[in-house]
Amino acid sequence: MDCKSSDPVADSVPVAGSDAVARTPLGQAADTGLKIVVVGGFGAGKTTLVGSVSEIRPLSTEEIMTQAGVGIDEPPKTGRKTTTTVAFDFGRISLNEQMVLYLFGAPGQERFWFLWDRLFSGTLGAVVLVDPRALSDSWYAIDRLEHHGTPFVVAVNRFDDAPAHPLDKIRKALSLPDDIPMIDCDARRRPSSKDVLVTLVNHLYKLSTARELTP
Repeated sequence: MDCKSSDPVADSVPVAGSDAVARTPLGQAADTGLKIVVVGGFGAGKTTLVGSVSEIRPLSTEEIMTQAGVGIDEPPKTGRKTTTTVAFDFGRISLNEQMVLYLFGAPGQERFWFLWDRLFSGTLGAVVLVDPRALSDSWYAIDRLEHHGTPFVVAVNRFDDAPAHPLDKIRKALSLPDDIPMIDCDARRRPSSKDVLVTLVNHLYKLSTARELTP
């Protein structure tokens, strides 16, 4: 994807390794907050994505998985996940002096799905983060977003050990229409996570423009 330098998200997200820039305080002139939610299955990488792109040290509610969770929060059959989100993750990106993007990462476990409807309240748009090793785990997130009428894009988190299914096959497996953007990503890398947000912002802009042109 070609991200032009005039894009507010592309310009505002610091490059990887620039911690001194990334940890800047919120400007006093900021008066507009835009809310974005990151959803997906258990272990899809939502906490990682929020943390990789946030300009502040992200608020995370990750807890160590213990024997008490056996049979309740079963870890994914893939990967080596040892922690789990028990509320939500929170990060922030300043688009300019007045506008701030707030990122909320929703918990993936089924027992926390009741939180999703509240997280969706006031949401500008959403990112569905897909684990290609467990595509069916994304169905609930897509269903809830469609139910709420929340615009969203789909980001396929390419884990190192994941099957290299092309995007068109993943789109077909998820029964996604062609007008919903889909992008590959590596949630560990800030530039890649930034591209996901740029894709969402561009999608929202396109939808907004289409509504304005509709008589």
